[in-house]
Amino acid sequence: MLPVAVISKKRDGLELSEAEIRFMIDGLVDGSVPDYQISAWAMAVLLKGMSDMETACLTDAMLESGGRLARASERLRVDKHSTGGLGDKVSLILAPLLACCEVDVPMLSGRGLGITGGTLDKLEAYCGYRCDLTPPEIDLQLQRLGCVITGTTPDIAPADKKLYLLRDVTGTVPSIPLITASIMSKKLAATLDALVLDVKFGSGAFMQDLESARRLAGSLKGTGERMGVDTRVILSDMNQPLGRMVGNACEANEAVQILQGQGPSDVRQLTLALGAELLVAVGRYQRTLLAESALAEMIDSGAALRRYQAMIEMQGGEYKDQLPLAASSVLTSSSDGWLAGLDGQLMGQAVIQLGGGRRKLGDRIDPSVGLEMLVRIGDRIERQQPLVKIFASNATSRQA
Repeated sequence: MLPVAVISKKRDGLELSEAEIRFMIDGLVDGSVPDYQISAWAMAVLLKGMSDMETACLTDAMLESGGRLARASERLRVDKHSTGGLGDKVSLILAPLLACCEVDVPMLSGRGLGITGGTLDKLEAYCGYRCDLTPPEIDLQLQRLGCVITGTTPDIAPADKKLYLLRDVTGTVPSIPLITASIMSKKLAATLDALVLDVKFGSGAFMQDLESARRLAGSLKGTGERMGVDTRVILSDMNQPLGRMVGNACEANEAVQILQGQGPSDVRQLTLALGAELLVAVGRYQRTLLAESALAEMIDSGAALRRYQAMIEMQGGEYKDQLPLAASSVLTSSSDGWLAGLDGQLMGQAVIQLGGGRRKLGDRIDPSVGLEMLVRIGDRIERQQPLVKIFASNATSRQA
């Protein structure tokens, strides 16, 4: 069957068979279906959607395009994934934090997608940090530290790695079936006991409204449970950045502040809530309040920060409490008033324009650029009040 026949069928709203879906995914991996046809197919999926059956088949095909992580340890294995939002640096905090609670966290993460920065891009702000660990290296690090954050390898969900890059540059990011298959093919390849999903909604997220976020949450949860993994979901508001910092080194620095027992309370609260769901799911605690208290103690004692530093260094990175940022300027208010809302999409695009994200395949990222939010929605604003600090080359102050 020709790829164009599959694309046309999807564009007509007809359901694809398992064989047709596997044909496209196999062709993506082995190169027999060119990128431009895969991109056209992804656009058809974005516009026409997929049934539950099609989404399940797509996830299975992407999962089976590679291998799975072995289970050398008897410790329970958990993970978290966020659907992405401005300033979301929770993964950097949560992986070492959970490892302090005697569970393994094999976090297979991705790069920036659309307006949101990728976990791997943030960690690569540490000079030398390796995101290409092999399965034996992942296994060794889990045995020694209990946590690892790395990219998918050639052996793990290779279809996702290729499709992920194409989606980022072809405007096909906000598709529930494609998001579901991307997330779950990586996460299920890690042979987990429990998974928690942070599904975000609002102007700074892929899902702009709560109803879309709920549909995505249902798709993700259903897929995880179908594969035998205890899958839990938290819906979180992304109508303004999580925390204060947006940008790769900016967010890594704020993650360290949280691990030092400081930083914005909203980041800490969401981190504890997500971690508590996992610890309850695997039976470490009976109630989330008890689990949150235990996780908070791991932060306040410094144990989680020490584990984070060890993870950075074991993956070849040069750990620093605060990474260097680009020169800063300040955006000030031109009038009095109240901050009624923020356009997260424009803010994300601004970071990309500064060099903090990719506009096309192969773009290099400047980890030192980004934004610091100096006000929050609902704040009273006075004329000339600083609103945003901008980290960029050739920075100059300006008014909004």
